[in-house]
Order: sequence, then structure tokens, then C-alpha cells
Amino acid sequence: MNQHDFIYEALPTRVVFGDGTLAKLPAELERLGALRALVLSTPGQAASAENIAEQLGSICAGTYSQAVMHTPVDVSEKAVQHVQKLEADCLVAIGGGSTTGLGKAIALRTGLPQIVIPTTYAGSEMTSILGETRDGVKTTTRHPNIQPKIVIYDVGLTLGLPAAISATSGLNAMAHAIEGLYAQDRNPVISLMAEEGIAALARALPTIIHTPTDQKARSDALYGAWLCGICLGSAGMALHHKLCHVLGGAFDLPHAETHAVMLPHTVAYNTPGAPEAMVRAARALGSDNAAKGLWSLNAQLHVPSSLRELGMPEAGIDLAVQLALKNPYWNPRPLGEDGLRGLLRRAWAGEAPAA
Repeated sequence: MNQHDFIYEALPTRVVFGDGTLAKLPAELERLGALRALVLSTPGQAASAENIAEQLGSICAGTYSQAVMHTPVDVSEKAVQHVQKLEADCLVAIGGGSTTGLGKAIALRTGLPQIVIPTTYAGSEMTSILGETRDGVKTTTRHPNIQPKIVIYDVGLTLGLPAAISATSGLNAMAHAIEGLYAQDRNPVISLMAEEGIAALARALPTIIHTPTDQKARSDALYGAWLCGICLGSAGMALHHKLCHVLGGAFDLPHAETHAVMLPHTVAYNTPGAPEAMVRAARALGSDNAAKGLWSLNAQLHVPSSLRELGMPEAGIDLAVQLALKNPYWNPRPLGEDGLRGLLRRAWAGEAPAA
């Protein structure tokens, strides 16, 4: 594709970014005309949801703290029943990708507007994409109702995010930008955002590992995650996201950690098919090779290095290959059974990415 032949469409989300911006939530709800907001979270962030409910007072319909990883359909359907019972007219999701996913699933089924308050670097808050799991299979859907109306980024809410979760969450965000660089529908605007997002996370995450409360590093990381989220929402994804969806759905592996383990290997696989994109990715990482740069960054951040550590059985490699080749995404390099098996075997064992 000629770099000057492209289509760019901006997604309609209002972004409020800064420190202390959570205080603006009531005003943002007023912009939407909301009078009965339901606050969503995971069980682990129920206290945060209750604090927001207290802040909102009479315009809060209640809280629902049952969000879980991979957005199981049965959990979403129960949540919809709760929404209808409370007659909620807006959703406020606080947390990471699990809570954002639940909010999106409810919005898809009800048409309710969403405000998302990210506390991790997941990036999914900037997309109209929903990944849901049913019977061990994760599928994705795009729909305008899935796109949050407002995203409030408050740097202060990320200061307490544990360093290890910060690292894997940031690498998850980075994966969105790297795939955006070689997406079939990439464009110059997204490529600029992708490179800037990767660079911001690459310089911020090592600092966060050593000094989790570093305000500048936290701001950089959240800024980078926002940019990477736009990439995810604006350009199609490829092999990396396909494999992570397969692994997460089939083996219930932790989402961000799976992205962190897989990214150096999928980048190595796709480098021959997307050399220009990988030059940009390597430059953003401060390396001469994108896959090696990611492998080195992972080691620096002390994140898991193998699917085995995450609980995937070795016998599952063949199943993962079969699922990945079934209804595959577009990819810059053709997908081959032997190549995918080799990629997954190295990722399972924790070996360095292929040259």
C-alpha cells in the first residue's frame, strides 16, 4: 500500500486527560443528561466503585462489581438484567480491560452510553471493539454502541497500580500500536500515534518498575496507553491479537500477561512481511530490532517469559494452532501451520524469539 493512499476516520470519544480529573465525572454525566448511572468494577475494585457512587450521590443508581476477565457472555447477560432492574440510564466503568469489557457488553445489548475511567493501560476504552467469551471461544464484535462516549484519564488513579501489573498492562497497550503500524488499513495518522505511543511506554515502564509513584512516568505511560488505544480502535489487528484471543479463550490465560509473552514472538514472525513497520517499532523501542528490543524490555520489566508460566499445557499448542488458522485475521505474513507451531512452542517454553 502506498503510504499516501489511505482512509482515516476519527472515533467519536471525548477524552479528559490529567491529574485529578475524576472530580469532573459529575459534570461529564451532566453532559450526557444521565440521572441514574450504574458504576461497574471487578470484585477487587468494589471499594473504588463505592467511592464513586458516594461522590455521585443521587445521580448514581448503584454499583455492580462482578466484571471478570475475557468478558464471559453469561456474566454480561446477568449484568444486563441488573441494569434493567435499576433502570440505569448510563454506565460508568472504573478499572482495566475486564470492567471496560463488561460495560461494552452491556452497552451493546442496551444502547446505554458509557463513561470509562481507566486505572490500567489496557487501551480498550478507545475502541468500538468488544471481545466476548462463550464455551472457551473468544470472538470480537465491532458496533457503534460499543464505543464509549467519554473517557476520563486520571493519572492519580494509576499511582497505586502494582509495578508488575503496570508492566504487563503497558506491554498489552504496546501490542495495539505495533499491530497498528502494519495493519491492512493503517494510515499516516495512526502510524504517528503508534510510534509515539510505543516510545512513551518504553521510556516510562522501566521507571515505574523501580519507582511506581513517579508522577512523570505514570503520566507518560497513561499518555502512551491512550495513543495505543486509538491505534487499536482505528486500525485492524492481525496475528498477535488473534493468537492472544485464542489462548485467552481456550486456556483462560491472564489477558495482559499473555500479550506480554507473545509480543516478541509475533513481531519476529511478522518482521519479514512488514519491514518498514518494524523499523519504526524498533526506533520507538530504542533498538535495532523490534523483536529483540521487546524481548530485552520484557526481561528488564521482569514480566513472565513463557506461556508455561501462565498455566498453558504443552498439549494445548496443537489446539491453539488449529484455532488460529480457523477464520484467521489478515496478516502481513501468510500464516503457516509449521510456522505458528514453532512460534507457539518457543513462547510456551520461554525461548528467545526466532531470528
